Amino acid sequence: MDTVGAPERSDRFETYDCSGGCPVEAALEQISGKWKGLVIYHLLADTMRFNALARALGNVTQRSLTKQLRELEADGIVSRKVYAEVPPRVEYSLTEKGQALRPVIEALATWGQNRAL
Repeated sequence: MDTVGAPERSDRFETYDCSGGCPVEAALEQISGKWKGLVIYHLLADTMRFNALARALGNVTQRSLTKQLRELEADGIVSRKVYAEVPPRVEYSLTEKGQALRPVIEALATWGQNRAL
C-alpha cells in the first residue's frame, strides 16, 4: 500500500446543485467516521504525533486511525508533516479548513455534555 500520498477523494460535492441539503451531506461525508470527530477534537488543542492521538482516542486500531487520518488529509482537514529523523517522526495538525470546524466541534461537545444520555 502506498503511504506517501493522500488518497484522492470524491469530487461529487464540488458544486451544490443536487438538493437543498447537499452542503450538509458534503460536510458530513468529510467528517463522518468512527474516529474523525475525535481526531479533529484533539487536534483543536495542538499538533499531535500518531501514538499520542491513538492514546487520546483509546480503543482505536492503528489501521483504523491511519485510514481516518488519510481521509482527513485527502479532504484538506488535517496536515501531515514527516520529519527526516531516525526513527521517523510524523505530526498531525489541523489545516485552516480543519480549524474552521472549531465552532462545529465545540457545539457538538457542548450538546453532548448537556444532553441527558
